Amino acid sequence: MIDFTAQQLEEITGGTLTGFEHEQVLNIPGFYVDSRNPIDSGIYVALIGEKVDGHVFLADVQAAGATLAIVAIGSTQPVPEDLPLLRVSDPLIALGQIAHWVRLNVLTARVIGITGSSGKTSTKDLIAGILGQYGQCVAPPGSFNTEVGLPLTILSAGVETQFLVLEMGMRGIGHISTLAEIAVPDIGVVLNVGSAHIELLGSIENIAKAKGELVHSLPSTGVAILNQDDPFVARMSEGLKCSHLTFGETRGSDIYASNVSMEPDGTTRFNATYQGVTHAVHVKLIGEHYVSNALAALSASVAAGVPFHTACDFLGNVDVISNWRMEVTQAANGVTVINDSYNANPESMRAALKTLAQLGSREPRRRTWAILGEMRELGDYSLDAHDAIGRLAVRLDISRLVCVGTGTKVMHLAASNEGSWGKESAWVSDIDEVMGLLAKELEPGDIVLVKASRSIGLDRVASEVIELSLSSVSEDFESGTDREQGAP
Repeated sequence: MIDFTAQQLEEITGGTLTGFEHEQVLNIPGFYVDSRNPIDSGIYVALIGEKVDGHVFLADVQAAGATLAIVAIGSTQPVPEDLPLLRVSDPLIALGQIAHWVRLNVLTARVIGITGSSGKTSTKDLIAGILGQYGQCVAPPGSFNTEVGLPLTILSAGVETQFLVLEMGMRGIGHISTLAEIAVPDIGVVLNVGSAHIELLGSIENIAKAKGELVHSLPSTGVAILNQDDPFVARMSEGLKCSHLTFGETRGSDIYASNVSMEPDGTTRFNATYQGVTHAVHVKLIGEHYVSNALAALSASVAAGVPFHTACDFLGNVDVISNWRMEVTQAANGVTVINDSYNANPESMRAALKTLAQLGSREPRRRTWAILGEMRELGDYSLDAHDAIGRLAVRLDISRLVCVGTGTKVMHLAASNEGSWGKESAWVSDIDEVMGLLAKELEPGDIVLVKASRSIGLDRVASEVIELSLSSVSEDFESGTDREQGAP
């Protein structure tokens, strides 16, 4: 619950409030941008998107019990009678202004900002999972990392919040600076610099510049958390006005990992060392590539005041809650499904394929399937990136590669040219064709990885594979009938 006077809202946003006396106090339980959410006594912010104008739903939010609606001065949509309004030049900017005011005038929490080309949401979950065991912690659901999601997360915190964890995405130079201006983070975490969004920014160097905006926005009392294993991130220490803490598998890092090993279930164990003290760590995410995310989480937690040994112990209790990120399901049909369909770029695609190969190579060996869709926003790098993934799938000895959609044709051709027996790879045009192929060839005991850029919609494949009836071969699998591993 956050209290504002009507006059404060006008002063914060430069808007004009109707329906309230200036001295009246508003007890606000939450801010909302989706009219379908329960809004009883909350504030509705009418955003204008590419497809939907939030002003259209003012009658709905009034019926849902909204205390106030923030609307654009220039909107021509009808306004219900008796709905108090805060008229502003831009509701999105007003949302950020209110969040910034709350950050400075209401919250006493340590604020942690996270960015990187991949792994932001998983790292956010790990940090929040550690800090939530140490004190009251607020973190966004899923990937609330935009100029909409970040202010809403700030506004969901309160005076009792001790830690506020924020994910920061970007679409260009200056975006993270804008988010940092709103959030004023105490701690900034940069995970990596990869080729995600290279179509928008043109080069890896520009991506590094955009990601570096987070740590270069920190105050002198802040702490930058930097990945020492990534040369672009490591160089961000130059010119900082605050202290920094490095992490990585490089022994020169402030917090580093050693003796990394994968458990039979795909989770990871390693030793973490900080200031000469070594502690065993268990990460309950699937894949060794999450070691870096875990080290970042430990570093941020230490910077936030959690003792190192406590952070290591707490890390082993964390189950990542965000959906579709190396989410493993042991289906009743005997198939293991790895749903990593939330997003994809060359770096995360390589990591997921390597994890799939590792899981399939364990005894008893299991047949592996990679159901891959297009990696978007790669621009001129797209052809080479998809070609490389196709060849990597064969070199890792993935049993079957299924490339979905027009954008993956080059991936399929690369795998076919690389393959030794010619049937590792198949290309299909859409999800229905994927399911037709899997219904014919999938067997209990197989491991299926599903990965693509979010807009491709391959999460449907993961859910349908879990429900797929394999009764015709289940009896053979359960009775231990041998079958040739890796056969088509």
